[in-house]
Amino acid sequence: MKVTFETMSFEHKNAVMDIFNYYVDNSLAAYPDDVLPYDYYEKFLDMTKCYPAYVIKEKDQIVGFCLLHAYNPFPTFKECAEISYFISPEHTGKGIGSMALKRLEEDALRVGIKTILANISSVNTRSIDFHKKNGFVECGRFQKIITKKGTPFDIVWMQKTLEC
Repeated sequence: MKVTFETMSFEHKNAVMDIFNYYVDNSLAAYPDDVLPYDYYEKFLDMTKCYPAYVIKEKDQIVGFCLLHAYNPFPTFKECAEISYFISPEHTGKGIGSMALKRLEEDALRVGIKTILANISSVNTRSIDFHKKNGFVECGRFQKIITKKGTPFDIVWMQKTLEC
């Protein structure tokens, strides 16, 4: 599958929010209870300032997005970032997540990030397995700190140290 990565900008607002809101509405992978308004996209742009953030396109269609953002705003954490990606449901299982991870890892190394963290819903076993397969290890678990749609679950933290 041939995909391209385009730096996230304001023009991608609707497509990114539609993909994110699909997971809000239909899964426990995105944490809000209710779909978010399109204007929430500005928070994505704000939190990714100075970090790589992309929409993923197949031909001219946005099929996902991926980003890094600060784990903690203090400069002493500058070598660590948190990763997030969401792929439209009809495009999962086709290697796009692996391509997105590889792209973000390469960019992370270029800007001096040495550690990537992922926080994942404990019921999202597909994502946990994906991260394990790609070199992440579980480094923490917050037990039953979230309840969405009547389901309490853990937040699993996974970590990957990048090789220079």
